[in-house]
Amino acid sequence: MAIDAGTTGVRAMAFDAAGTPAGWSYREFPQHFPRPGWVEHDANDIWGAVVTTLGELTASLDAPVIAVGITNQRETTVVWDRTSGKPLHRAIVWQDRRTAERCDELRAGGHLPLVRAATGLVLDPYFSATKLEWLLTEGGVEPTPDLAFGTVDAWVLWNLTGGAVHATDPSNASRTLLYDIRSRAWSDELCALFGVPPSCLPEVGPSSGRFGVTVEGCGLPAGTPVSGIGGDQQSALFGQACFAPGMTKNTYGTGSFVLMNVGDVCPDPVEGLLTSVAWTLADGTTAYALEGAIFVTGAAIQWLRDGLQIIDTAADVGPLAASIDDSEGVFFVPAFTGLGSPYWDPYARGTVTGLSRGTGRAHIARAVVESITYQTRDVVDAMAAAAGREVTALRADGGAAVMDLLLQLQADQLQVPVARPKVPETTALGAAYLAGLAEGVWSSLDELSSQWALDAEFTPAVGPGTADMRHANWQRAVERSRGWARD
Repeated sequence: MAIDAGTTGVRAMAFDAAGTPAGWSYREFPQHFPRPGWVEHDANDIWGAVVTTLGELTASLDAPVIAVGITNQRETTVVWDRTSGKPLHRAIVWQDRRTAERCDELRAGGHLPLVRAATGLVLDPYFSATKLEWLLTEGGVEPTPDLAFGTVDAWVLWNLTGGAVHATDPSNASRTLLYDIRSRAWSDELCALFGVPPSCLPEVGPSSGRFGVTVEGCGLPAGTPVSGIGGDQQSALFGQACFAPGMTKNTYGTGSFVLMNVGDVCPDPVEGLLTSVAWTLADGTTAYALEGAIFVTGAAIQWLRDGLQIIDTAADVGPLAASIDDSEGVFFVPAFTGLGSPYWDPYARGTVTGLSRGTGRAHIARAVVESITYQTRDVVDAMAAAAGREVTALRADGGAAVMDLLLQLQADQLQVPVARPKVPETTALGAAYLAGLAEGVWSSLDELSSQWALDAEFTPAVGPGTADMRHANWQRAVERSRGWARD
């Protein structure tokens, strides 16, 4: 079974030994926006959704649960009291921008080279360390011996095990700005830089390995092994069976995240991209990944539905966008919370350019869908240059990957085939694979790789000249969005 604790809800999914879905349950939880650019969750809401979905799913199954894995929204920062188990502040979500000025200060202070070399990341409010620093300096959280910090996986694991285990895995630890991805250990130097007491940090165990067992009241039978943890994007890379260096996937979710497996040697920092631990197996085998993080893709479709109200459901965007053949020069840059890879501009804001009197709902909808493909191309181009190898195919997953128009436009922009697997829930599947591999359900990565099956493949329908012209105009629109909120 997998617990997929995402940004807007929790999904519990069960899989059989063939990697086939055997049931699922889903619950949304509230989002909190106390100020512009601030995004928070109530950690108790997340845990409540975990208990509900696990309980519903377990009740629907005819077979016992062999093991459970956790996958989660990364970087989101949770703090709680070890004695009471109660959150000490709302969780600060990965999308939150409140520490943008602090990141500017750290860059101006010359700290970026240390951060890049040790973590593979950049100084951006996206990551956990400045969020945790803010909680300790401005959020009213005291650095007592009872203070526990974790990303969402650690919070869920703590509660599953009744407070017995405070731990995470390298894929999540490597997204905090506090973890040295070469030595694969928490960095005392980085903890000192951000004013973080090392005593509050979780232990780091293999992504595939037993962390502990469940207790009564969590929705699972007591004693169920919790045997896998992976940050959502690394888990999707695992679920897509991208086990060989060079294999690449994109998850089209609230944001989109392009990851390339670059093997077992940590590469040097790459401009515009992130380097993370993809996973560590029980035998110590470690894979690294280059990553391009795109903050807003599926969230832009939600904005069409909830903000502009030009569609009734998210599923309406595909038919509406496909009702016209061209966006007629309209470009949408969804920089609602800044721009991620390869720009890393927290002050960018959303723009729509190229409007004319003839612009209608369909043009805006198509421009939103096209923006997802352009942002992905920005990342893939940077990734190919950094890795010294062309991306020859892309495996696609995530909620928006059901949209044929999106994947066709993506193939057009990348000029390579884009493949959608038969099991689209690759994030949850990856967490289940990590847990099952640890408990002997599957014996090897080769066995897991053999279970990947193709649903549909999309090949380029336009030439590179047309794709390049459209992408060049997109980049003009991006330039107009950059630095907008600096004042």
